[in-house]
Amino acid sequence: MTNLRPHGRAARSRDADATPLLTETQVQRRGALARTVAAHPWTADLAVAAVVLLAALATVLVALATVEGSVGLGLYPPDTPALRLVPLSWLVGAGAGAVALLARRAWPLGVTATLTVLAVVSLATTGVLGVLGLCLACALHAVAAARPARTAWLVGGAVLVVVSVALWRWEDIGLTEMLLWSDAWLAELDEPVNDLTEPPFSPGRRAASVTLLLALLALGVATGSGVRARRLHVRDLVDRYAALARDRDASAALARAAERTRIAREMHDVVAHSVSVMVALSDGARAALDRAPDRSRDALAELSRTGRAALGDMQRVLGALDPADDGSGGTDAPGGAPRPPAPTETDLGTVVERFRAAGLPLDVTGLDTLLPDDTTLRLAVVRIVAEGLTNVLRHAPGTPSVHVTVRRTDSAVEVEVLDAGGTRPGTGGGTHRGILGMRERAALLGGHVDAGPRPEGGWRVHVVLPWRHDGGADGGGDA
Repeated sequence: MTNLRPHGRAARSRDADATPLLTETQVQRRGALARTVAAHPWTADLAVAAVVLLAALATVLVALATVEGSVGLGLYPPDTPALRLVPLSWLVGAGAGAVALLARRAWPLGVTATLTVLAVVSLATTGVLGVLGLCLACALHAVAAARPARTAWLVGGAVLVVVSVALWRWEDIGLTEMLLWSDAWLAELDEPVNDLTEPPFSPGRRAASVTLLLALLALGVATGSGVRARRLHVRDLVDRYAALARDRDASAALARAAERTRIAREMHDVVAHSVSVMVALSDGARAALDRAPDRSRDALAELSRTGRAALGDMQRVLGALDPADDGSGGTDAPGGAPRPPAPTETDLGTVVERFRAAGLPLDVTGLDTLLPDDTTLRLAVVRIVAEGLTNVLRHAPGTPSVHVTVRRTDSAVEVEVLDAGGTRPGTGGGTHRGILGMRERAALLGGHVDAGPRPEGGWRVHVVLPWRHDGGADGGGDA
């Protein structure tokens, strides 16, 4: 048996064509830094905490200068505790916020709630928000990256309302104050402009702080939602690619299964039909060798013809499996074109005579019926008749009569094979592919097969194969 598995360059080419599964890393095309952060998420958390602490250290001096300028303006008394409480609250709030942000990836909602409480406490005790607004923006970024956009915006709105109310009620040192009162010359004024215990309420200054908070929180939610959307898009692409790969593999598996079924059917037709006839011919030749040498020689000649025909059919089936053959059989036709394989036997009379020579008592009606030109239909008729007669030869040996009828109408070709039942035991249980193969062939042409035992004994196979009449394209009418 020829080894049909591809090998060498063909096998390597097929393996090279296999597409690996797509990964999220391939879709995102991250750089080296991004890949490192993705592999170690804690590095991003540490970086965010470090940025918060650096921002606090960079702005705490401005906050202290703002308090000193406020003292110079007379908005605080010279011995006000704000000179030490504001920088302390600024740094403590930044440290607490940085520590809380380390857990934002695991508990985004809990970290957001904790930072909101810290912001309200800082405003209520010292009148400053510090960098807790930046911390809240980072926390909302984590919420938006982990939760649906609706949830993120609702949480962001709730945080904005709570912190804005606290700002409006308690803030003393905010964005506007740091821009206006942090100049050094204000701290050096000899005579304060005012004489107050704390800065007066100013809607304009509060509105500036609320606007800055709104911008920070909106930026955090928007960037987090963008990260989530990109992640979901990448995941969707990967899932789609995986689904396409599964569909491709399933289609390939179905195609292989269909091809295996077709090959098995063809091999069954070639081997089962021809070998059954060859066995019957050889048994007949051996039985007639002494008393009828002429009949024995005729049987042996038919045995040889049947074997050669079976060998040729088998070579055609196996040649269709060899990608290097391309059906040319190793020879080229004139002009360099590949030579097509020899046509499969479609002469019903030859097939019937072969089974008659094998010893079947055949009574054939409609053998001279002119079949349509469709080679597929002709081949189906020949294969189905051969299958039916092979089943008689194998499962009903010694049957007294076998009737084969071929009829053609304007829309269908009908084939019927009847036997009267065997008088000797059959030669085996078979492969169960015969009836299945007939039904598959008929189904491919839109027809059907009825097969089963007859009430009076024996077996009946009735096949209807429809065909489309094209006004003389078949080469003539009935014979």
